[in-house]
This record gives sequence, C-alpha cells and structure tokens, in this order.
Amino acid sequence: MTATRTLMVTGGAGFIGANFAHYWMTAHPEDTVIVYDALTYAGNRASLAALEPADNFHFIHADICDRERVVDCLKTHAVDTIVHFAAESHVDRSITGPDDFMRTNILGTHTLLEAARAVWLAGDGRPHRFHHVSTDEVYGSLAAGEAAFHEGHRYAPNSPYSASKAASDHLVRASHHTYGLQVTTSNCSNNYGPYHYPEKLIPLCLTNILRGRALPVYGDGSNIRDWLYVEDHCRGIDSVLESGRVGEVYNIGGNNEWNNLDIVRLLCDALDARFFADSQLAQRFPDAPAARGGAARDLVTFVPDRAGHDWRYAIDAGKAARELDYSPRETFESGIARTIDWYLDHTAWWQPLLQA
Repeated sequence: MTATRTLMVTGGAGFIGANFAHYWMTAHPEDTVIVYDALTYAGNRASLAALEPADNFHFIHADICDRERVVDCLKTHAVDTIVHFAAESHVDRSITGPDDFMRTNILGTHTLLEAARAVWLAGDGRPHRFHHVSTDEVYGSLAAGEAAFHEGHRYAPNSPYSASKAASDHLVRASHHTYGLQVTTSNCSNNYGPYHYPEKLIPLCLTNILRGRALPVYGDGSNIRDWLYVEDHCRGIDSVLESGRVGEVYNIGGNNEWNNLDIVRLLCDALDARFFADSQLAQRFPDAPAARGGAARDLVTFVPDRAGHDWRYAIDAGKAARELDYSPRETFESGIARTIDWYLDHTAWWQPLLQA
C-alpha cells in the first residue's frame, strides 16, 4: 500500500460506516476519505456533519449498484482502498421485504467488485485493497455451550439478510481466487455505540425509555448476542488493513455474550440511575418512567418471537488476536456508559429519525 491512502467507504452514512469515517479521519488525518452512500432510510448525512468541512473528506450520494458512478469515483479520486459497509442489515426488514437485501447486498457487492477489477486490475494495476465488512450471522446459530464461530466455521445463514451477506462473502472470495483482486473480509459480532439507527435493540431501548414507550423483547428474551463497541470494530478493521493477509478472513468480536433480556434490564437500570443522579434529566425527558418516580423495567413487553430467530451468536476472535495483535479496548461497562452519554447528548440526531 502507499504511504497515504485514499479510501472509498461505502455505506459511510450508516451506523458502522459513519463511525469508521470518524475513526479514520482522526487516526489517519493524512489520508483522504470518500463516503459513498445512497442515503436510504438508515443512512444519515447528519452523522458526518463534523467531517464535512475537511479538505480531505468527500461525500458522494450514489448507489453501489450504479457501476458507472462507482468507476468514476475510483478513477476521479484515485481510490486505492475500498472499505465496504453498504448493506441492508435489519433482519426484520429482510423477512418482510427481502428484495432490497438481495439487490444491495449481493448485486451491489458484485458491482463494486467488478468496478474495482476494471479500474485496479485491467486499469493501472495500482496497489489496492478491497475490504469487505460482513457479519457473524452468516454462520447461523449456536447451541448453549457450543464453541464460538471461527473463520472456518460452516456457513449456515437462517434469514434472508444473513443469506445475502453470505453470498456477498463468497463473491469477495471468488474475486480474489479467480481474478487476483486483493481482498480481505471481516465478520463482526453485534455492534453498539453512537449513530446507531433506533430500530436496533440498544438504541431502540434507550430512546424508548426516554420517551416512556414499550420495550419489545422477542420471545422470552433468552437469545444471546456477542456485543462489540463500534469504535473497537473500527480499530479491528484498521488492523486488518494494516497487517491482515490478503485473501484472509478475520473475525472481530467483543468476547462479550449477553442475552437480550439482560441487556434490556441493564439499560433500564443504567438510565434510571442517571435520572437519580441528575435531576435535569427529568426536565429534559419528562415521559421517562424515572422522571415520574417509576422504573424503566416496567416498560418491558414480551412480543411473539420473529421467524427464523437465531438463538446464539458468539465470535472466536483468536485469529485476529494472534495475527493482528487485536483486542477490544472498551469493556462492556465502559462502552455502554459512552453509548448512553452519546444518546443523552445527541437528541437532535435521533429525535428526527423517530418522527420520520
């Protein structure tokens, strides 16, 4: 790779992509970052507002399925690194409307790979990297006590979302082995942190508690997820780009399994404690249970389980630790505290999303 990079961050106005853009601009201020995003419902340009004035930051409003726009971006900005986040990612939406997932996650990834091949391999032959960001959901579901997902684990996707991501993983691998495209892939566990669209569990609970709304929990809440603070995920991708072997897959996880009901209760208790410690919160969020002398746990509402709901995910991140010297910096306690702080301090970011 060159001493400085020019990165094209697809889906960079989404949750993890926006956090990555912020992270990279801070960690590598000499590099250029181009965020390429179609601004679908989960893409929010407001997440990038602090970066927009920088001379080495650019935003392109375009679809990854538009090959001409992708090729133009790669050529015009002399991109040498693609970090591919762009994806439809909400499992519930994939169940009720799978077509968008097939288009974006499969066709979109194929379009990016073909554009990269045309510019980098058939074109000027520059040193390059195509990094594909995937999910632990491609591996399916684990039983209690079963060993965590490792990079060689059998693929067994159980939802249209995870099936579409599994297909994109295979396309990336094939582009390396067939054409020689310089690729890496990372499969991450559940992320949490700033700029998280409030349809996902943690931001949904935080914003619903502050508004006094019900906290829906699927089934009995026993489903288990491995949680990773989003900035730690960004650091993991940085490590892969810096030291990862071309053609390899690296699992990035938080070593932090929680069942959904315990997560919801933790958030309830943490917010109640914030209201107890800061009387001004009751004035800012008068509908929160704690503002009226109640308890957020009273908002917990059990709802019918969703179709194909995987029971447990867990990441074995040993390969990343051994080869990349990577490990998460945030504990779950510190990461949750930072997340709560962010949502309390950024109502102007999340409130318009709930009114849309």
